[in-house]
Amino acid sequence: MAKRRPNGAGTISKRKDGRYHGRVYVTDTEGNSVRVDRYGATYDEVDDKLSALKDQERKGVPVPSRSWKVGEWLTYWLMEIVEPNTEHNTYAKYEGKVRLYLIPHLGKKSLIRLTPAQVRQALAKMKKDGVPAPTRQEVLRVLRNAVNRARREELVTRNVAELVDMPTTDKPERKPWSATEAITFLKSVRHHRLYAAFVLLLSLGLRRGEILGLRWQDVDFDNEQFTPVHQVQRQKGRLVLKKLKTDSSQAPLPLPVFCADALRERQLIQQEEKERAGEHWHQEPGEDLIFTERHGGPIEPRGFSRTFDTLVEKVKDVRRITVRLSRHTCGTLLAFLKVHPKAAQAILRHSQIRMTLDVYTQVVGEDQRAAAELLSELLSGGK
Repeated sequence: MAKRRPNGAGTISKRKDGRYHGRVYVTDTEGNSVRVDRYGATYDEVDDKLSALKDQERKGVPVPSRSWKVGEWLTYWLMEIVEPNTEHNTYAKYEGKVRLYLIPHLGKKSLIRLTPAQVRQALAKMKKDGVPAPTRQEVLRVLRNAVNRARREELVTRNVAELVDMPTTDKPERKPWSATEAITFLKSVRHHRLYAAFVLLLSLGLRRGEILGLRWQDVDFDNEQFTPVHQVQRQKGRLVLKKLKTDSSQAPLPLPVFCADALRERQLIQQEEKERAGEHWHQEPGEDLIFTERHGGPIEPRGFSRTFDTLVEKVKDVRRITVRLSRHTCGTLLAFLKVHPKAAQAILRHSQIRMTLDVYTQVVGEDQRAAAELLSELLSGGK
């Protein structure tokens, strides 16, 4: 016979097999009063479990209305929360990590009973299977985001993924080009149709998508400034022009004379390409992109990177670096171009002028004279 317990504290009874069975009514995530069962080897063990449930009830934390598997929750999270509220590329990245790694390793686990040990075991299995550390890091970040949303929706009381250490990786130190290397590269691609894009990449530090998304109406030659507004992205198999995410990334930026001259040359090149293309020239209304394919239309971002890589391979005396790393050369080049520190501060997006001056000071080095001579040759070169 069950012991008499205070009202609302639930009941505990002994089963025929000697174990104890406890029952208590609490509120679920849909606002319904539901009965929850707990089992244990002793009366006190079950009593502790029921007390924990009631304590959770007093704190206003409901119990889940259903028993989610990790895979079920991840699928729901992607379809109902991520896809409607984020950029397509973000959704695609998350979906890939969920489909390839999280569901195969953790999909059948109970969401509410998921433990840090289970997450660590999954990451260890991925490592054994040869999954690179950066990928495992991204997988854990996705899981943290998904479980954090489950916690916000009161399906779980804590985010166990945050208790797991991020996989470590030994990243080789990769430095951007020196001024000499950057100018050597620009000199070698002086007659390439995308020369102006490489100038903006190295001199202004713009991202690949931002450069390819620049329109002629975004450039104010008279006031020597430009305003990045869009970026080119591939979404669902087609190239689209997307607005930049934040207002701060759309602030007007100074346009150094070196960059303005390169853009003016680009205008002439594009006009020649339009005349050659004739009726085959195509561009969406309102695009008016500065950098296009030879017959109009936006340039594929990955194709731009491949072009950059190919050109770099042909240049002697420069290290092989990526488009992403190359844009971090801009502070060095701005100093050699004698761009005013205040203008450089805006271009580099430094909050304090001291940070810009530190970059300018560090420019004085062993390759200063060689870079200055190369820059002089570059500036004197024609279209």
